[in-house]
Amino acid sequence: MVSSEDTVVDSATLTGWYKSSHSGGDQGECLEVARGHATVPVRDSKAGPAGPALLFSPDGWACFVTAVKRGRFQA
Repeated sequence: MVSSEDTVVDSATLTGWYKSSHSGGDQGECLEVARGHATVPVRDSKAGPAGPALLFSPDGWACFVTAVKRGRFQA
């Protein structure tokens, strides 16, 4: 697995990927998150299973999810 501190080039090397039940379904607008890692890997489903993933700290991911739920980002 080639990686830097905050990315993984080939996310297929990680296990535990899932899509949120709130994802866009078959529209290809989905983020996938992998469970069971010290960091929180997140990838764009459009990039395919071997695409890159960003790695968030657990606190950083929790802050991001909270901000999304509170509507702090506009589409």
